[in-house]
Amino acid sequence: MKTKTRAVAPAIIVLILLGIGSAPASAHHSYSAFEMQDQKTITGTVKRFDWTNPHTWLWIDVPNEKGLVETWGIEGMSPNYLGRRGWTKNTLKFGDKLTVSIHPLKDGSNGGSFVSAERPNGEKLIQTGQPTEP
Repeated sequence: MKTKTRAVAPAIIVLILLGIGSAPASAHHSYSAFEMQDQKTITGTVKRFDWTNPHTWLWIDVPNEKGLVETWGIEGMSPNYLGRRGWTKNTLKFGDKLTVSIHPLKDGSNGGSFVSAERPNGEKLIQTGQPTEP
């Protein structure tokens, strides 16, 4: 009986360690900060587009109801994911005018998760869908 216990104990320890080690990886991809059942549309000017891992970030200056400009931070998909869908680090540039749909932050601060965008000429920008490469 002691031999079985000695053989099973290391396996249990390995499973526990694997479970603990995988928790941070799953937490990274949480959308819990965003109101995923809601969408908000903002219009403004691109201040910066960060083509960085693990997620891209769009910084857009948006005039508020008082006429003051507020900078919004919008989280997007990874450069690898977007690159396979035709995006490049130059898809969005400083000064570009955009109307952006987002899932807003639950805390009400100026930010959200990217859903889609539209340029003044009607060109639509999305981050989901099928890759453009085979």
